[in-house]
Amino acid sequence: MEPVLRENFPDAFVMAEGNGSFIAYATNDGENVPMAVSRDLVTWTILRDSSGKKLDAMPILAPWVKPGFTWAPEVMKVGAKYLLYYTANHRAADKQCIGVAASDAPRGPFVDTSAQPMVCQFDLGGSIDANPFRDKDGKLYLYWKADGNRIGKRSRLYGAALSADGMTLAGAATDVGLTDEDAWEQRVIEAPTMLRVPEGYAMLYSGGYFGWNDDQRLSPYAMNWARCSGPLGPCKDAGPTPILNSYARPGKEGCLSGPGHQSVFRANGGTFISFHGWSATRGCRKAEGKRFFYVAPFGWENGAPAIAPSLRPGN
Repeated sequence: MEPVLRENFPDAFVMAEGNGSFIAYATNDGENVPMAVSRDLVTWTILRDSSGKKLDAMPILAPWVKPGFTWAPEVMKVGAKYLLYYTANHRAADKQCIGVAASDAPRGPFVDTSAQPMVCQFDLGGSIDANPFRDKDGKLYLYWKADGNRIGKRSRLYGAALSADGMTLAGAATDVGLTDEDAWEQRVIEAPTMLRVPEGYAMLYSGGYFGWNDDQRLSPYAMNWARCSGPLGPCKDAGPTPILNSYARPGKEGCLSGPGHQSVFRANGGTFISFHGWSATRGCRKAEGKRFFYVAPFGWENGAPAIAPSLRPGN
């Protein structure tokens, strides 16, 4: 696997911007929500202003937000508005929570003037990694992780119906039924991505410790999937081992460390998956601590997800 962007661009979410171009949003890296654009999904450029400064999709934060912890943005168009669902630090409670900001254009500026977050399970450690989903009947849903591992509890994935305008929850939060008990997950599951598939519904998710410590050969972070009986579950793990995990292999396959926090999108008549992985040396050792951006073809084969090699060929 080769990254399509060798810059720090974690938790990337990709969507079609229109006129044949695509836009990706990432976790804060100086800017609250940095962006990158591409016309072919292979060559990506960080969006900057005329002075060379990175553009920020959400330059002004909501009143409840403490700066510096704006994570995992995902965008969905609802009516004439673009809605950005994001994770940020609640300055009063010091927990990560979920907000929603609106814009007239995919490049922003996205604005959230809410006094409180849209979702925050304070007693479960907070709420992170929002994923909006539009079902085939047009109904909207939101999925997220209860951040229990932050306070010594279990991490769980939740979902709820959204209002027609996408701005508020329209139903109770529902535990979709997945647990963090498989050994590779290390008591952490997060980053849900709900999909419509030929058999009905499926959820991709990431798990394990997201980082890459100096004493680790590779990052344990990885990606798996679950079958779901409906848009709010219950969901059941499709298998005890991940569908995409770290590897170090000689030759064209090369190195991949800590793949995860995926998004799935349609482009040019096909389906693709984006995710991040840690930067590595040629010997597949920890490098400068950046998370690079990957894009690969994604399909559904024999009732299971299939991820092809990266769009960018290996050296």
